[in-house]
Amino acid sequence: MKRSWNPGLWAGFVLVLLGVLTYPFFFARFAITRDFPWANLLMIALAVVLVTRGVLGAYRRPDQYRGKVSATILAVLAVLVSGLFCYGIFSVTRRLPASHGAPRIGDMAPDFTLPDSKGTPVTLSVVIRSPFAPSGVSAASGSGQTAATVLIFYRGYW
Repeated sequence: MKRSWNPGLWAGFVLVLLGVLTYPFFFARFAITRDFPWANLLMIALAVVLVTRGVLGAYRRPDQYRGKVSATILAVLAVLVSGLFCYGIFSVTRRLPASHGAPRIGDMAPDFTLPDSKGTPVTLSVVIRSPFAPSGVSAASGSGQTAATVLIFYRGYW
């Protein structure tokens, strides 16, 4: 009888790798999967089930599937990679220091001067006091409104 590869074992191992590697490169972009990586944990849980079935199949039917040793090695690697991912997500990231000095929602932003996209320095207090001119109306007509300012903070772009 010809022995074949253990498809459940290999699919589970590849799914563990995909579950771990897709978090920083894809799922971390979206708030619904960044705050709690439920999609990655579902992938890893399914992968652990597939790896477990593959290892059991390798030991129950060694004449059909090759590699009790390779099945064990892949299972240990899958559990190790999954464990490191869970440790990093649930333990390491929770130990980040709190930003006690950071402004809270609704707090007044301190005045600052930064370059805009063209390199021209822009001061927050000047932007807030500048007259607001809707499209088609000149600012000289005196609309009486001041400009609204939205500050966007991009994490990691400093």
